[in-house]
Order: sequence, then C-alpha cells, then structure tokens
Amino acid sequence: MRFFFLVVLLSCSCLLFSQEKNSKKPNIFDNLIGKDSVKKNQPLATIDMYRVITLERDTTYIDTSLTIQKKYSHNYLRKDLFGLLAFPNEGQTYNTLQYSLNSFSPLPEFGFKAKHFSFLEANQIRYCSVATPVTELYFKSVMEKGQNVDAFFSVNTSPRFNFSLAYKGLRSQGKYINQLASTGNFRFTSSYNTKNKRYFANFHFTGQDILNEENGGITTIDDFESGNSDFLQRDRLEVYLKDAQSFLKGKRVFLDHYFRINSVEGNNNLYVTHQFNYENKFFEYNQPTVTSNIGNFTIYRFGDSYKTSNINDQTHYNKTYNKVGLTYENTTLGKFNFFVDDFFSNYYYYQILILDDQIIPGSLNRRIDSYGGQYDYRKNKWTGKFLFTRSITNQSLSNLDAKMQYELNEEVLLSFQYQNLNKLPNDNYNLYQSSFVNYNWSNDFKNEKINFININADSPWVNVSVQYSSFKDHLYFEDDSTAGQIALQQQIIAPAQYTKTINYLSVKASNEFKFWKFALDNTILYQKVDQQDYILNVPEFVTRNTLYYSQNLFKKALFLQTGITFNYFTAYYGNEYNPVIGEFFVQNQKKIGNFTNFDFFFNARIQRTRVYLTLEHFNSSLSGYNYLSSPNNPYTDFIIRLGLVWNFFQ
Repeated sequence: MRFFFLVVLLSCSCLLFSQEKNSKKPNIFDNLIGKDSVKKNQPLATIDMYRVITLERDTTYIDTSLTIQKKYSHNYLRKDLFGLLAFPNEGQTYNTLQYSLNSFSPLPEFGFKAKHFSFLEANQIRYCSVATPVTELYFKSVMEKGQNVDAFFSVNTSPRFNFSLAYKGLRSQGKYINQLASTGNFRFTSSYNTKNKRYFANFHFTGQDILNEENGGITTIDDFESGNSDFLQRDRLEVYLKDAQSFLKGKRVFLDHYFRINSVEGNNNLYVTHQFNYENKFFEYNQPTVTSNIGNFTIYRFGDSYKTSNINDQTHYNKTYNKVGLTYENTTLGKFNFFVDDFFSNYYYYQILILDDQIIPGSLNRRIDSYGGQYDYRKNKWTGKFLFTRSITNQSLSNLDAKMQYELNEEVLLSFQYQNLNKLPNDNYNLYQSSFVNYNWSNDFKNEKINFININADSPWVNVSVQYSSFKDHLYFEDDSTAGQIALQQQIIAPAQYTKTINYLSVKASNEFKFWKFALDNTILYQKVDQQDYILNVPEFVTRNTLYYSQNLFKKALFLQTGITFNYFTAYYGNEYNPVIGEFFVQNQKKIGNFTNFDFFFNARIQRTRVYLTLEHFNSSLSGYNYLSSPNNPYTDFIIRLGLVWNFFQ
C-alpha cells in the first residue's frame, strides 16, 4: 500500500512538467519556482502565495534556499536533531540529550514514547495554500540496503480549497544483526473556507506504521570498544536478540473548524469553534525465540516467561477528543475563547491476568471532561496567548500556559512562557501485560506536577534560551533487576514514581559569525539538574560547531556550501532502551559520551534543487571506539550519505 501511494505522488509530480516550455526571461521569483514554471500571459506568483500553515495558524512560506539550517534538517525526522542522539540505524529511536525538548500535556497519552520520534502528532501536521501546484521530493541514502524518501504534493483547486498528499517511506537494513527498520507515514490534508470567509476548516488523515527489528544491543560492549579488527564488520558482534521485532501502527482523523456568527466581519466578531480528533494505535512486541545464546550460556534476557516460544505481546488504544468553544474577537482587545472538551480513551488487552499477588485488568478506560479559556492578544509589538484548563470530572488535572512576545525591532524578538501542569500518567505506566512474568503491572500513580519557565531572546548577534523546570512526582522507568538477575544478564524494567522534587536548568545559545565567504555557526547547551538520586540524567554540556564556505558559481546558476561540523557532549549516565515496552529507562552503571564526532559536507543548489553529500562521523576510526548512543548500543560508524530535496512548481 505504501508503494502505491508513492507511485501516485510521483505520477502527480511528473504531470507538472507536461506543459509547453516558456521562453520568457526569469524574474526574481525564478530562484524559487524555476524558469520552466511560469506560463505565458499568466500573472507571476510571489513567494507569499505559497503558504504553509500550522494548526495554531502561524504562517511560513515554501522556501527552496540552501542554508546551514536546511542542512541540519536534512534527515529522517526532517528537523534539526540538536539535542537528540541517533541509534546506529536510520529509523531507530533517539536518546535525548536535551531534556528541554520535551513538551507536556495534562491529558494521558498512549505511552511507548521511544517509538514515537517519527510518529507525526496532530499539531505537527501542516496545511497549505498555494498559487500553483507544488511537489517536493526528498531522498537520502541509508546505512545498508534501502532508502528514505518523502514525497509531497499540494494544490489549490480554487483559492478557497486546498488539499495535499504526502508519504514518507523508509527501509534500512542496518549493519548489525537484526536491525532492519521499515516505516511509512501517509498524510492527507485539506483546507477550506467559504467565499464570504465566515467558515474555515482544516482536516487531515494520517496512517502510520513503524517496524523495527530489535536486537537488544550488543552483549559484550567491550568487543566494540576494543577496536579489534575482527569486529569492524559489525554483524560479527553478538547481540541479545536475533529474531525479535516491535511494531507501532496508528491512524488518525482530525478536524478543526470555526464559523463566524455575524454575517459581516467587523470590529466585534463572534465565532463557534470545534475540534475533533479520533485516533487508534497498536503496539506489538514479537519474539519467536525466548532464549538467547551468549557464548556457551543460555540466558532469558527479560526474565521468566509464560510461553516457551512465539511471544506476541499486543497493546491496543483508541481515543476520541471533542472541543467546543465560543470566541469573541475585538480588534482592540483581542480574542477571548471559552470552551469545554471531552476526552475518552480506551487502552486495552484481550485478557485479564490473575497472578499470585495481584490481578492485572484487561483495560484502562478514561473519560475526562474539562473547561477552560484562552485569550489571544496581538497589538503593535506585543503578542500574547494565555490558556487555562481544568477538569470537571474526578481526575484532578489542570494546565496554565502563558506566553508573551515582544518585538523590540525588526531584528530583536523577546519571548516568555510560564506553564503549570497537573498531568495524568501515560497509560503504559499504570497498566501493561506481557508474556514475560516480570513485565506485568497495574498501578495507580499520582499526577505529575510540572512547573516550567522559558525565556528566549533572538537577535542578529546571538539567540539565547533559558529554561527552568521543576518536577514533582516524576514518572520514569527503572531497572528493577536484582543482583542475581544482573549476574544472569537479565533486564527487568518497571515503572516508578519519584516523590522528591527535581529541578532542571538549561541555557542554550547559538550564533553565526560571518567573514567574507566563510561562516562559523555555533550552538552550545548547558544543563544542570538538582536531584538527590540519578533520575533525570543529561549531559552537562552539548555543543555543535560548523565551519563552512559558501560560493555562487556559473553566473549564480550554482550555489554551493562545504564545511565541517563538530559535535560533542560530556559523559553522563545515558538512559538505556528496552524493546519490550518501547521506552527508555534510567540506569547508573555506565556512562556514555565524551567522544568527538566530525562530519564533512558538500551541499549545492541548482535553482530549486538542493543536493547534500555528507561524510558522517569520518573520524570514527581515529578517535577510539567509545562512541555509544546508549550503554549497549553504538553510535553510527563512518558512512557516506547522499541526499536531495527537489521542488516543482507549476
């Protein structure tokens, strides 16, 4: 099915070229849309006619320029990966170096967060409005036997109706035993407004599946770190699991729309708003062979099991969310929105487990009704958004979120955010069933209490972000293995709640120095955690520095960039990944980090096509083999990656 959608999208892009050639001289917009995209006697489109709009109705424009930021986001997730540490194969999970990247919602979620890095949530979907049909093709080579492609097509059938189709597919075998990644993300969006602009609607549908073979990491990490030539062929390294895999699948139908009650827009307007979100998800962990043979020993990696073979743990989930509101808009005072919402979720298994010491129920159902208000203000140089929600039903959840922004001038922007959350636990903390004896639990954890302050200052000289967070009753997964189980190389993981307070501070600064055709781009992160135990673990320093050269050639027909990127973070007790529950867990036995990573890149742009050639981690054989993404999973070896992003405009 995924390849069918890809063929359809590619066919649509090919149709864009079945037009007569244009002999008209290029205008200033030709750098964006290309000389072959302007028809005779047709008004020229401008850049502000190719809009990309978020759920919050923030607007940007389709941009085909080549910048260092575009280079940073040319990856599987299509975003800057600073603060994330990739596992050795494309499409695997990421360890989190920068904890302030996490965002929080008071409502409970499905869980299995390590599987969700490439899973597109509702607020990550973008809607479009384009003057002419637009196609974007993304490609990047992978580690071994496969490819990563992302195809996108958008068209306005009229100025008032837009739809888009997109599909991202990945297949990468990887260089280690049992490491295949195969994923697919299909997206369909549409936007509509009536001729009198009283009614606006954004709709999307997503179908996503993420399949990973799970090898459980290297059994003897010393073999990797030794640099022994016998193990430079990575499939010679012994792993814990040779036939296990995990699978996350989800579908979502989403609608956000509003209607203006007064027939003519004026200084005072009244709107009825509604948001609908239905989503179902499915997580499966499959392990045909329960035992692992490590040398001359047979181990049960995840402890005793109720089954001797063919473990197939399945967790099901669906949710329905409705939010209805009334908005009053005044051109002087701003927007006042009052709403009520209804959240219903069903997290379930097909059985009830009766154990010696407890009963594990077969489902966890939640219905949460809340009320709230939001105030939006935009006047002169000030922008503000203030949100408050509180539950009506028995669950004691609440969210206070205040954001303010001040534009000092065209180059300096100051912003402030404060958030106070009373958050319900994710469902997999409170309930999980498995064929592994020690991976069954039913809990009733307290709500997490989170206070969050963020201050940003953006300027041409430096961008600074300071965040302070306080966590009470913090939920996490811990290694619950006994000394005897550790001796047997077993990994027993369980949810836990930390009742003491954790204080977290991060300071992030970035700037770019330019001299002639050279530039030095720097991003530095400092983090400090105040806690009595090793619970929230992050490196103290993370840095990325890129020195590059830019040049126009052939009468500006070709623009190129070439340079070197340096990445480094200090040693810390990095979290480990557990495939049975699809989560990272806290450990304090082995530190990772304190290794250098250099990438050499050569990027070029020809009109609206950007080509990326990268020698990733080219110093891997020179700096020692201590580079790890988690205590049992190495970071990527040296590899040459080729990619491109190609835009077509009709």
